[in-house]
Amino acid sequence: MADSTQRFNRALHRYAIFVACCTLTLLIAGALVTSNQAALSVPDWPLSYGSLTPPMVGGIVYEHTHRMIAAVVGLLTIVLAVWLWRSDERRWVRWLGLAAVAAVVAQGVLGGLTVLLNLRYGMPVAHACLGQIFFGTVIGLALFTSRWWRSELARTEDHGRPSIQAIALLNAGVVFLQVVFGAAFRHKDISIVPHLIGAVAVLATTVWTALALRRRFASAGALDTARVMLHSVVGVQFLLGIGAYWSRIATASAPQPMPVMVTLTVTHTVVGALTFACAIAVVLLCYRLVPKGREEAREHNPAPAAIS
Repeated sequence: MADSTQRFNRALHRYAIFVACCTLTLLIAGALVTSNQAALSVPDWPLSYGSLTPPMVGGIVYEHTHRMIAAVVGLLTIVLAVWLWRSDERRWVRWLGLAAVAAVVAQGVLGGLTVLLNLRYGMPVAHACLGQIFFGTVIGLALFTSRWWRSELARTEDHGRPSIQAIALLNAGVVFLQVVFGAAFRHKDISIVPHLIGAVAVLATTVWTALALRRRFASAGALDTARVMLHSVVGVQFLLGIGAYWSRIATASAPQPMPVMVTLTVTHTVVGALTFACAIAVVLLCYRLVPKGREEAREHNPAPAAIS
């Protein structure tokens, strides 16, 4: 494994982190568009009122800024994919970089269709959910290019059932389903009820995941850190959800979106993205640090040396 550590590319890893941070900025910009009801402030696409520099007034400020940040993130992702393809020897990482490019292109197209189809046919929800998937992908690339991931790491056996990988995958799936419910509620496609049920489900699976990590891997530093991070982010997100819903009710009669509602809703949306990213990170760490199935059997019963 020492060879893998030597092939660690510090500049590439830092650039991947930078792309992930820019993607988070893009999610903030998208949440501002929705919360300020500015989704149709610009009626055309890909240009804005037929120009790259429309008058920055009213909702155009949010919508056009979102488009510009999206374009920058798209270009940064292409550079990341090319860099990975030229310098990373792991084929699966190179293909994941290309998948990130495909996701960001599809995200741009969905954003355009959302405008051209006047927010119909579930396009806003699909646009929001694909954005979360793209964010999870770049978070993964930032982790995969780190020195830590490429180092020789101590692995810990899992003696519980179901496996920690299955629990972590279930948690990530429930979190993503809650992302879908949240997007559908924000875009007025469903009532608040599925989102409330989803919040309870996320809380339940997160507690289960955290307890499993604590009981089975108390001495595994990285998994323990991931447990604390996941638990903390979900706790903050739960409180933000209550605040965001209260702000909607309290300002329902206002003639325009009020700052308190916009602030709480945007923060709730962005922390939701961080919750999904943490859930994905926990899944990846579980697969990296805990042998599973045949892999565990191979570690206990290594293949005999070949006879020369």
